[in-house]
Amino acid sequence: MDNTGFSENLISRELDEATAQELNVLIESDTPAAINLLKDLHPADVARFVTELGRDDAASLTLSLPTIVGANVLAELDESFCADLLSKVSTERITALLNELESDDAADVLGNLDEKVRQRVLRALEDREAVRDLLEYGEETAGGIMATEVVAVLTDWTVAEATEEIRRNAENTQDLYVAFVTDNAKRLKGYVTIRRLLLSPSNAIISDVMRTDTRFVTAEMDQEEVARMMERYDLVSLAVVDGNQCLIGHVTIDDAIDVILEEAEEDYQRLSGITGDEDPTDSVFRITRGRLPWLFVGMVGAVFAGSVIGVYEENIRRASVLAAFIPVVMAMAGNAGIQSSAIIVQGLASGEVWTINMLRRILKEVYVAIANGLALASVMAVAVLIVFGWMASVWPSTVIEAPEPLRLAATAGLSLFIVIILAAVIGATIPLFLDRIGVDPALATGPFITTSNDIIGLLVYFALATNLYLPFI
Repeated sequence: MDNTGFSENLISRELDEATAQELNVLIESDTPAAINLLKDLHPADVARFVTELGRDDAASLTLSLPTIVGANVLAELDESFCADLLSKVSTERITALLNELESDDAADVLGNLDEKVRQRVLRALEDREAVRDLLEYGEETAGGIMATEVVAVLTDWTVAEATEEIRRNAENTQDLYVAFVTDNAKRLKGYVTIRRLLLSPSNAIISDVMRTDTRFVTAEMDQEEVARMMERYDLVSLAVVDGNQCLIGHVTIDDAIDVILEEAEEDYQRLSGITGDEDPTDSVFRITRGRLPWLFVGMVGAVFAGSVIGVYEENIRRASVLAAFIPVVMAMAGNAGIQSSAIIVQGLASGEVWTINMLRRILKEVYVAIANGLALASVMAVAVLIVFGWMASVWPSTVIEAPEPLRLAATAGLSLFIVIILAAVIGATIPLFLDRIGVDPALATGPFITTSNDIIGLLVYFALATNLYLPFI
């Protein structure tokens, strides 16, 4: 999305808490003054403010702004929220707003409108063909986030001719970082930066000043791969081509940043046991529907963990002290698993985990788990000895006679060591497995890792306690 068209007026204010409070007061008492104040804010700040209002107030304020301002605010809003705002707006007003946007932003807004409204608006749009084409691409593909407004120059043009072409397209091409170079059949051949054009003689031929190390993507490529490529190679504009390598559009850095933030938020939500598409503007019903299944999964896992404890109820009755270490084992299993899975998911998202280095990554997590397990197990064993030694001096009749404290310390420490290693292995391998079968690996860092490691950790702990501790008391 782009807001350079908004900058015809100087942006003089920033949305802070004081400004937000002032706007809330003005909305109740002086709506025209509130609109004038909103006009002084950046569209991203206006969008941030109106999303906190009721839908009616948000729609009223946004649609009362000057057309170009309102259009740029729409481009900053969540698509579903934007669709709600426009649900009762006339076709003529929607068309006027979308005519101010680049094709990719217009397509994003249109894609969430009612089908009948979408078709009416499409017929009236100035750039209807480009927007219609964009709507055909998947929402999370390069085609779905690209803009068709792109400057293309021919290899045999002079710098002067190329510069004139840029001038002719400047009004419709707001994100102008490079001019792409094509042949007469529109096949991509290279690119030339605006800086290079400005510093080259006007009679120089484009083929002599252009760069041919052009990176490009096809319209079907996943948007996450596109953003990753732009981040890796520090690109501000990435060409999009069709199957014949003909230039059809470009993805700009602002859209790539949006994708990166969107994917990061989605992964973080899934780590927390949320569907990954929750937005602050969603209704209570939609949020509940997204969270409840994962809470149910967590509850089922907790029931299984409780069943494990129930199986060893007799062992706990014989030595109630064993119950004191259950929370420790469960917590450390979950924490170690989440740490390992988070690192692997991060590596998969950034493209740093490949098949050739997969084993090395897993082994590294195992080595780290061994080091952490040794450290924590040692601390646990010493803590058990100190605590029971202190208890022996204070309440001699309530403590376990030696050498049982030594066996208890060994049992707790060894359990913790094994559990941390197993949790790390599970946390590292499950995301890789999910990624291999085409499932988002971020799912692994949610309830699956914590519940599975809880159950496995308890089984290991009680198995060791049954064999190393209980026979000697």
